[in-house]
Amino acid sequence: MAKRIDVSDLNVYYGQFKAVEGVTMTVEPRSVTAFIGPSGCGKSTFLRTLNRMHEVIPGGRVEGKVLLDDQDLYASDVDPVAVRRTIGMVFQRPNPFPTMSIYDNVAAGLRLNGVKGRKKLDEVVEKSLRGANLWNEVKDRLNKPGAGLSGGQQQRLCIARAIAVEPQVLLMDEPCSALDPISTLAIEDLINDLKSQYTIVIVTHNMQQAARVSDRTAFFNLAATGKPGKLVEIDDTHRIFNNPSVKATEDYISGRFG
Repeated sequence: MAKRIDVSDLNVYYGQFKAVEGVTMTVEPRSVTAFIGPSGCGKSTFLRTLNRMHEVIPGGRVEGKVLLDDQDLYASDVDPVAVRRTIGMVFQRPNPFPTMSIYDNVAAGLRLNGVKGRKKLDEVVEKSLRGANLWNEVKDRLNKPGAGLSGGQQQRLCIARAIAVEPQVLLMDEPCSALDPISTLAIEDLINDLKSQYTIVIVTHNMQQAARVSDRTAFFNLAATGKPGKLVEIDDTHRIFNNPSVKATEDYISGRFG
């Protein structure tokens, strides 16, 4: 069965503060959905609720539902660690494990999940690095530290680490914001390749990037200063950028605010 996420009436809190209010949306399978909007409007906070990373922060909690293939990810009998294995995440800044080799960075999640045997690990490490379009650049130095790679290579290493455990969904929180233009293009090309296998959700401040990589775009905004962030609209990317339904979306995309 194809994987997809259904969110209904989701409120996100930090303690008593409501950071995001009333989000209802569907993320379609094997596609790229981009979240855009001004700083502080809850894009990254909402993204983290999709794999329960939000509740790692003290006071973080949600109301409402997040379903993956009709399974409630916040049900009392659901293990958050299992959710994060199914829905992987790539962060804003590349974060390879600094003391580990390139090989061990990719194999880390597999070992945590009980995968043993050098032959199996070798196969998955190579497959993941090829999937992240990094294999040819690192195959002769797999035992070198992952932290010794360039920024763009480190981010692709983190993507390889994320896909090694075979998630169904990949979340990316501004994965290119710390990268140079050439590395950014490499990540965008990779996202385009990966969507044939994964459902991808990306937060980006780069409007051109959203237009280039995504199939659907969601625009988030603050109702007012100090108020929760809200989903203003979500639609096909072409329509959002050329004929949005809401004036605030058009104003943001045209640079009138944000």
